[in-house]
Formats: sequence, C-alpha cells, structure tokens
Amino acid sequence: MQLLKDRILKEGKVLPGNIIKVDGFLNHRVDIALMKEIAREFRRLFKADGLTAILTVEASGIALAAVCAEEFGLPLLFAKKAKSDNIEGGLYRSDIYSYTYKKQVTLILSKQWLTEKDRVLIIDDFLANGEALRGLIEIIKQAGAKLEGIGIAIEKGFQPGGERIRRMGYDLKSLAIIDEANDNGIKFREETR
Repeated sequence: MQLLKDRILKEGKVLPGNIIKVDGFLNHRVDIALMKEIAREFRRLFKADGLTAILTVEASGIALAAVCAEEFGLPLLFAKKAKSDNIEGGLYRSDIYSYTYKKQVTLILSKQWLTEKDRVLIIDDFLANGEALRGLIEIIKQAGAKLEGIGIAIEKGFQPGGERIRRMGYDLKSLAIIDEANDNGIKFREETR
C-alpha cells in the first residue's frame, strides 16, 4: 500500500535494534484518516462473507483493529495481557514472549466472546517475530473457531514471524513489508502480498 509506505518513509525512524518507530501516526498518536484507508484496503483484500469478528491483541493494535471492525461491520475482540476483575467465566489463555517488553506474558480472552461458531480475521499493526500472532492463533484454536485471514499493517520482513506464519498455511497479507531498516534508511519488499 503506497500511502502507508510513503508515510513510513516520511515520518518513520529506525532506532537501535532495528526498531521502527511509527508512533506519530500508527500506534501512539493515531491518524484516523490513514487508519480508514488501511481498513478499506483490508476490506478489499479479505472477503467479509461469513466473518463474525475482528481479533487483535492489546494495546497498540486496538486502534487499527477498531477502525477495521467498523469498516467490516463486525465486533472487535482483543486479547488482554492481564486479567482484570471485570472478566467473568472461563478464559482462553496463551503464553507468549513479548519482545517489546522482554518478558513472558499471558494473552487472555473470555470464552464468552469466542466460540466454535466464529470465523475470525486477525488485524494488527506490526509483525516481527510473530509471537503475538502465534498466541492469537492458539486462542482461536482453543475456541474451535476458524481463522479466515491475518491483516498486518507493517511487517518486518527481515525477522522470522511472517515467514513462520505463512509456512503454517495462513492467509497473511501485510500492507508494507520492510526488508531492511538501518542507518541507511528503510527499504521495502517489492511485492507486499
């Protein structure tokens, strides 16, 4: 998606450790107009027929997933990283390693909101090592639901997550795949789908 790539080149920064900082428009300060364009692109790429929910993980994926849920006319579910007192009943759980926080976290989702009748589209802002996606996929399997596809705004193609998820046979579509990010700048993969 050229609009997203242009924005990354214009405003994105590469920090030590190949961290790509796009918090000025994607996941801290959010450009809703850009989110709407991304949502329209995902709507074009993924068929809504039969879908019952959009799923993401807290926290930075929620803004994009919420706009996508509106575009698809579906409810948004998000896996939490900590149990709160207002969650009742049984929980699906998946332990993942958070590279952002450099620790193990447990993703949780109430069994009330995801069942074997659901057909789910995962939406997230970033894909690097794929741990968050692995955890969401595990939760979907625990529920007996069906994963229909995965939409990612920005994929770090130089990290193993995307390749790992594709090898598992899932329909993964990333709008901007970055193959190189360093002091020389950011280089995108020619074909993003």
